Amino acid sequence: MGQERPEEWFATDTRANAVLTWALTGALSVTVVTHLFAGHFVGAAFAAVAMAVAVVPPLIARSWTHTLPWPLLTIASLPLVLAPLQPTLRVQFVVSIGVAALGMLVVSALQLTTPLRMTPGFAVVFVVIATLAVAGFWAVGSAFAAAYLGGTFVETNDELMRTFSVALIAGLSAGLVFWQYFRWQLRRAHATPPQGVEST
Repeated sequence: MGQERPEEWFATDTRANAVLTWALTGALSVTVVTHLFAGHFVGAAFAAVAMAVAVVPPLIARSWTHTLPWPLLTIASLPLVLAPLQPTLRVQFVVSIGVAALGMLVVSALQLTTPLRMTPGFAVVFVVIATLAVAGFWAVGSAFAAAYLGGTFVETNDELMRTFSVALIAGLSAGLVFWQYFRWQLRRAHATPPQGVEST
């Protein structure tokens, strides 16, 4: 077996998980609408991506129980909950971890719906870059909202650079966790004999 990541590593098939995941997906859909009416377009876009990623596995499998693990979807949704809070370094770190988790779920969705295949190493690099890209997008959107719609934004370049630095550290941390997870899955795949073949 090669080092290519199988499509089903981020999907599970239990009723309890499905109920919780669909409840989170419903909450995300409400979040999209409320953010749009409030003029928070960055948050609306983030929630829309999370919601779209959540519905991919059941649509592809044509089974309502074949869903993302609800804890991972919860982590990916953390930026929507924590971003409005006082932007301390701890909050920014957790928000960036959520962004990284969503990035990995996007990778999984791409592998389910397109011919794209990523090795674990490339997937981790993609997550780190995506985390930084979302941090930049969020900063631009927040600056626009603060200037034209009211709200707050960082006051100095040092604060902005600190935000990006925290995003980089969080992206790298999440990438290392995913890397270990991939290695564990690959070892398990190598140790599991094909169906119909008994191990000796």
